[in-house]
Amino acid sequence: MVNAATDAKSTISPLAWALLILLGLLWGGSFFFARVAVQHVPPLTLALSRFVIAAVALHVYLRGRDGFYDTLRRRAGAFLLLGLLNNAIPHSFIFIGQTHIGAGLASILNATTPVWTVLIAHGLTKDEKLTPRKFAGVVLGLLGAVLLFSPHLGAGADAPLWALALPLLAAVSYGFAAIFSKRFRGVDPTAIAAGQLTASTLIMAPVALIVDQPWSLALPPPGALAAMLALALISTAFAYILFFRIIGLAGATNASLVTLLVPPSAILLGIVFLGERLETIEWAGMAVIATGLVVLDGRLALLMRRRLLHN
Repeated sequence: MVNAATDAKSTISPLAWALLILLGLLWGGSFFFARVAVQHVPPLTLALSRFVIAAVALHVYLRGRDGFYDTLRRRAGAFLLLGLLNNAIPHSFIFIGQTHIGAGLASILNATTPVWTVLIAHGLTKDEKLTPRKFAGVVLGLLGAVLLFSPHLGAGADAPLWALALPLLAAVSYGFAAIFSKRFRGVDPTAIAAGQLTASTLIMAPVALIVDQPWSLALPPPGALAAMLALALISTAFAYILFFRIIGLAGATNASLVTLLVPPSAILLGIVFLGERLETIEWAGMAVIATGLVVLDGRLALLMRRRLLHN
């Protein structure tokens, strides 16, 4: 996801909450759609199709306004790196992992992104160092990840460790992308989304063509094709537009609450439509990660402190 430099607003309107819940459903749906499609489409080809279709949709939406094409040319190198870190690497890793793990588990592992972002920011920036609160949130997030891995350490594990490690590495890549995206301050956020998806297409095209040779593959069934289109148009292009609409209404910090909403929607879709289930310890891991994210966010602690002072 792109880090947009917009000040947080203290309250969230009912409209913003409704859009935030919808966005959580759409981004949770991306894990569901990917799980359906990846059973019939190789992961790298699936990633490429997501980027191509979503990029075209956003180009049509922007229609070159506000000097978009000039921005693409001037920042071509930066868009390529952002596309690599924020799309090409993480989406490929997640899709490869989802050949062996379900939508819910993949989404929970991906929810550790803020944990890695905080750690990376501590190492690479001068103004975003770890505080005791952030350290506590990081510890909880990492503990939750350990709990998610624990059922898969034995010989009879349902999925190989590498399948769980890849979505976790994708979260690390998102963390680097969040730090790098600060270079795009002042650029229209929708243009950033279109630019990085365009760059991701250029990166993934030769990789998918060489590795998968998609022209030699059988045509996927209608359900998989529908999932591919939904992944690109609904959970990517439209979701980005929705995300930046929420930032305009409620601020970037409030928009980041979507991180807590994605796993529940992915889990629900996986249970209802794919027959997936989580082990008790995996539910516990999700709860611990969610607690860590709330601690990292800090607003709950601030609200409690304000109420104590008020009383």
